[in-house]
Amino acid sequence: MANAAPDNLMILGIGNDLIDIRRIERTLERYGERFLDRVFTDVERRKSDRRNQRAASYAKRFAAKEACAKALGTGLNRGVYWRDMGVVNLPSGQPTMNLTGGALARLNEITPPGMTAVIHLTLTDDQPLAQAIVLISAVPATGQSATGQPTTGVPGSGLPVT
Repeated sequence: MANAAPDNLMILGIGNDLIDIRRIERTLERYGERFLDRVFTDVERRKSDRRNQRAASYAKRFAAKEACAKALGTGLNRGVYWRDMGVVNLPSGQPTMNLTGGALARLNEITPPGMTAVIHLTLTDDQPLAQAIVLISAVPATGQSATGQPTTGVPGSGLPVT
């Protein structure tokens, strides 16, 4: 099989979250900047504030943080905070997570020696719902992904910057 996973691919965690976009709309109306400052990174705010469907954009990012915290096995606990996880896009446009602080520490803790963590993220919305699924896998730390492609990415995404 051309798309079969190699024997040395390891799943470290999986998480998903489903949220009602209207809940985020109400939270934005009620708490505004206080909510945004507490939960979202500057990159996420710039991207979402440019969107026509602003609340849906924030809802997808909120769901991604919840899903990522679940995939890390901590939830929003054990030193993992909202702003430690941010949705970013690879040069291809593919979304992934940039981890810092406690979230990055936890990722490093669950990644076996000699392996590199890779964070896979998918986002979707269909009013009134937004969903995110996060899969954290580990591949040998050889400078190539499980598909044989060079591993390049963003700090904390699990893909080393080259």
